[in-house]
Amino acid sequence: MHIEPFGVEIWMNAYETRCRLNLAETCVAAMTLEELLTLTGRNDAPLADLMQVPLSYGAIEGSERLRRAIAALYADRDPESVIVCHGTIGANDLAWRALVGAGDHVVSLVPTYQQHVSIPESLGARVDRLTLRPEDGYLPDLDALRALLRDDTRVLAFTNPNNPTGSLMPHDMQEAIISMADEVGATVLADEVYRGTAQLGDGHSPSVADLSPRAVATAGMSKAFSLAGLRLGWITAPPDVLEAVSHHRDYSTISVGMLDDHFATLALEHADRVLTRSRDITRRNLAILADWVAAEPGITWVAPKAGTTALLSYDLEIGSETLCRDLLADTGVLLTPGAVMGAEGTLRIGFANRTEDLIEGLPLISDFLATKRG
Repeated sequence: MHIEPFGVEIWMNAYETRCRLNLAETCVAAMTLEELLTLTGRNDAPLADLMQVPLSYGAIEGSERLRRAIAALYADRDPESVIVCHGTIGANDLAWRALVGAGDHVVSLVPTYQQHVSIPESLGARVDRLTLRPEDGYLPDLDALRALLRDDTRVLAFTNPNNPTGSLMPHDMQEAIISMADEVGATVLADEVYRGTAQLGDGHSPSVADLSPRAVATAGMSKAFSLAGLRLGWITAPPDVLEAVSHHRDYSTISVGMLDDHFATLALEHADRVLTRSRDITRRNLAILADWVAAEPGITWVAPKAGTTALLSYDLEIGSETLCRDLLADTGVLLTPGAVMGAEGTLRIGFANRTEDLIEGLPLISDFLATKRG
């Protein structure tokens, strides 16, 4: 089976351990175990709880307690509609394997996380891309989307909040998209790993799983929940999809780690506290980034409505990979080139890392760009 090289992950693998200031990071600043225990009011109790836990295989689908905590993130899902996976990346892989095969038709909104194009293509599906445009706020043109859907469309896929742009679909737009998919019998697959980070209100936004019993949603502990090191994600889906997922999962997962399950459960049982921390960081840091963009000549953007990343357009006649390598060599600051996400002429910046890193890194980027402009 051939699959396209994963551009953004190859980039991160090559450079994220070689930088001084990682402004390519896409997670909200990671919590330590001590911070998690303090935030949830448990102090050292969970560590004591673990002393007698046999480090064997855990519950195959995830513990009942964990799946109950995940289900509580949705309006009308129960633990039986959830299956636990190795990260959102594992959840996405399993969802695609369950949903499509050779000859199927897929529509994917791009730019996106490359899994949602390359995995279905590797399985023999034909993928039509709908490009999100800055003039539309990186939201889909519904007429253009309708024109791509066919009677044999199997899956309509998107990330929401969007990676890399930070756009967030309004409730009525999601409902319209679900309705369009229903008309042709397509399954909506939404990667919602950044859900809970909206810049307005309480930060919550509806999941496709809240809007349709037939929709499939993936998410995990990495981005909004600041616990990427747990390597834990999930799928919530109708029973027939979960059954197909389970068949594929038996070949790749068995169970997630007992410790991952334990600490993810603790965090999700206190999800409001964890997400409040994340929103404090993303809102504070995005305001800092917005002030920098406003003052920086040659940089334009569509300000994110949610998520942890923004897509910056620049005015230099330099390829984004070359620009990012030069930036790293000269300053120690790491950004992600748009070229590795199919968005040449742009740079993805992660703004949800440590505030101190953002404050230190942005002036270095300014000086670097000024030098490049001569």
